[in-house]
Formats: sequence, structure tokens, C-alpha cells
Amino acid sequence: MTESEFNDKVDATLEAIEEMLDEAETDLDYVTSGGVLTVICENHTQIIFTRQAPVKQLWVATRSGGFHFDFDETQDTWVLDSDQTPLSIFLNQAFAEQAGETFEFQL
Repeated sequence: MTESEFNDKVDATLEAIEEMLDEAETDLDYVTSGGVLTVICENHTQIIFTRQAPVKQLWVATRSGGFHFDFDETQDTWVLDSDQTPLSIFLNQAFAEQAGETFEFQL
């Protein structure tokens, strides 16, 4: 994957997350700055998404730790580098645990 393709995939993923948050009836806010998406939960904790172009990964920081996702071409989705959990399943769990919000992310 070229750097341009990587950036396009990250941009599309972050935009999809923003759209889901906009459509949800929640008190979550988010800020996008410099390619970093920061989701601010009602309890004032944050979930932060950052692109890591040198290693072609999407990093997600939650209250429970930092997680690294690789893009899996065969599944056409981001997967956790440690156990291949798809990003959508990871985010459903992360938002439930950290924000107390139920989402059905489809990424």
C-alpha cells in the first residue's frame, strides 16, 4: 500500500466514525485537528485516533491503553495487530466500556 492509499483509507475511516457520532443521539463530542480525531466522552475521558504513516497503522488510544491497527486487504478493514480483531468490533467494545455508549460501528 502506498502512503497515499494509506492516508485515503485513514481519512475514510475517520470520516465514517465522525458520521456515526453525528448521527448518534449521544453527548459525545469530537475534534479533528492535524489528522488526529479526538472523541471526548461525557465522563471527560478521550478516545484518540492517530495515523502512523511510517508503519502504515491507525493507532487508537483509550483509557485502557494504546492499540495498533493494520489494514487487512483481504477483509477490507483495519484489524488489531495483536489478535486481528476488526476495528468496528474493537470500537463497539471500547465505547461501551469507556463512554457507556452503545454503537454498532460498521467500518
